[in-house]
Amino acid sequence: MPGAPGATGATGADGLPGTTGATGADGLPGATGATGADGLPGAPGAPGAPGADGLPGATGATGADGAPEATGATGADGLPGATGATGANVTAASMYASNTSGSVIAIVLGGTNVPLPDNQDLDGFAADAASETFTVPETGRYRIAYQVNTTAALLASSRLLLNETTPIPGSVITPTAAVTSLSSEVIVPLAAGDTITLQLFGVLAAAVLLGGGATGAFLTINRLS
Repeated sequence: MPGAPGATGATGADGLPGTTGATGADGLPGATGATGADGLPGAPGAPGAPGADGLPGATGATGADGAPEATGATGADGLPGATGATGANVTAASMYASNTSGSVIAIVLGGTNVPLPDNQDLDGFAADAASETFTVPETGRYRIAYQVNTTAALLASSRLLLNETTPIPGSVITPTAAVTSLSSEVIVPLAAGDTITLQLFGVLAAAVLLGGGATGAFLTINRLS
């Protein structure tokens, strides 16, 4: 059987220090510190160069028309102008002649003049002795109208003659059936001294004109210019 332990001996002197061990690995990063206070503002920078002009904006819509102004008061009438000079009387050379006596006219093929001795207003025109041919007093443009009215229908024709020989265009009336009235109206240039004659022609017959105050035939010549 083992014996009892012996008493502990005295502590020996310290040994020499050992060599320095290898450096340990870096420790983990510490927590981020609190944000420091803002620094003082820096001095203002120099002004930048002006920017380029922007594109023009779109044209705005046209505004509504304004309300019309009230009509002003009517001005006073001006003074009357001076009276103009009296114009020339271009109808001074005009005439009228008729037959209201119921004449009987013996018509021949080549033509028979119609006498117009009644109700004459010649105003410068001159009638021959039989009141069949009328002389123009002034040169100008003339409106000539005539009418012949008979008591019975006839197939006769009518016309105006210039200077007793030349039928005036537009004045010749040639009916296709018997009639009791013939008429025409023309505008022609005439010279002073020309003559106008009304004729019936184209048949061999006796034409009895209306009478007793009724117009059997008439001729009017009016100067226009």
